[in-house]
Amino acid sequence: MGKGFVGIMGDALAFSEHVEAARGALSAARERMLSGRYDIVILDEVNVALHLKLIGLAEVLSLVKDRPENVHLILSGRHARKEVIGLAHLVSEVRNIKHPYDQGIEAQKGIDY
Repeated sequence: MGKGFVGIMGDALAFSEHVEAARGALSAARERMLSGRYDIVILDEVNVALHLKLIGLAEVLSLVKDRPENVHLILSGRHARKEVIGLAHLVSEVRNIKHPYDQGIEAQKGIDY
C-alpha cells in the first residue's frame, strides 16, 4: 500500500505522500486485523516505515496491543524498535550475505515489491 522506495532509487514523491500512504496502510491493517475475516495479517516493512518516521511508534504499539488472540500479526523490516520487540512473541533477524542492490541491480517489480 506504500508509494515505493522513500528517498532512494529515483524517488520523486514528496515525503508527505509517503506518510499519507503509510498511515493509510496502518489504518487498513487495523481494520482487517479487527474484522474477524483474517487469522494472519502481515505488515511488510512496517519497521522500516517506523524507522523513517512515516508512522508513529504509538500507533504501531497500539495495533500490536489490540491484536485479537486468534490473529497472527507479522511485522517485518529492519530497525525494529525495542518497544515493538518487547511486545512480540517471536523475533527473528535475517542477516544479509549477498544482495543484488549491492551489485548495482535495482529492485525488480514482482520480486522485491
